[in-house]
Amino acid sequence: MNKNILRHLFIALGLLTSLPVVAAEPNLESLTEIANLIRWSGVFMSVIVVFIAWLMLKFTQNIVDSIGSQFAQRRMLAQKLQSFFQFFVYMTAGISVFMLSFRVDDRVLTLIGGTLAVSVGFALKDLAASFIAGLTVMIDRPFQVGDRVTFEGHYGDIITIGLRSVRMQTLTDDIITIPNNKFLSDVVISGNYGALDMQVVIPFYVALDQDLTLASDIIREAAASSRYIHLPKPIVVLVKQDISDSYFAIKLTLKAYVLDIKFEKLFETDITLRVMQEFKKQSICPPSIMQSTKLSR
Repeated sequence: MNKNILRHLFIALGLLTSLPVVAAEPNLESLTEIANLIRWSGVFMSVIVVFIAWLMLKFTQNIVDSIGSQFAQRRMLAQKLQSFFQFFVYMTAGISVFMLSFRVDDRVLTLIGGTLAVSVGFALKDLAASFIAGLTVMIDRPFQVGDRVTFEGHYGDIITIGLRSVRMQTLTDDIITIPNNKFLSDVVISGNYGALDMQVVIPFYVALDQDLTLASDIIREAAASSRYIHLPKPIVVLVKQDISDSYFAIKLTLKAYVLDIKFEKLFETDITLRVMQEFKKQSICPPSIMQSTKLSR
């Protein structure tokens, strides 16, 4: 908002320099009238308000990080509360800065309703759409802070839901910034939706003539004995034929719940290594690649 006011001041100054000298007195009055809209004493207070808001957000972030590292069960709740608190601080600071920096009267309302409305309509339409979408995301809650989601081919954790955008941290530690309005039309997949645990699906392939009962028991035992397993949830092993152009195989799919979403890949690695080792001990063979031959005349 401050940038828009300053921009209009510069436009007014440009008009002043381009008009004849005889019009100098009315332009000086207009410039003085525009300058009077700014409460210069409140500008300094606005800087203090912004600094206090920044300190509050920084302090809150440190508390949430401390809670998440010491109390894993409280991490998701702390992140959700932080998201709402951050949204509240942004709104409060923005309104306070505006009220402190400008004298709100009929002239200001006219300026906002006229000139600034055009600027918002054209220059800030995407920002306004993202802001409205941010409110929708906060209310509708297709996902929450701390959720592990899939969006447009990206997979990671939601770390921030802001007024303009959502930030996702991928498993490769990249930070992706996504405008809020993207979530109004595209599909978002949430793996845990506010819970600390999450289902993990791990496929295994064996040849057709292997002992499928033994293979299923090995996979189930490896999952049940993992240090990352969430045992109150069920462990399921599904069996089906998998046929492709190059091989026939039996696909055994493990569905189990990891204790904490941050251990997802460690959980997969732990189970896969122990299943492969046991398969080797029990002589359970993987499917063999079929060699195709072409008939030639």
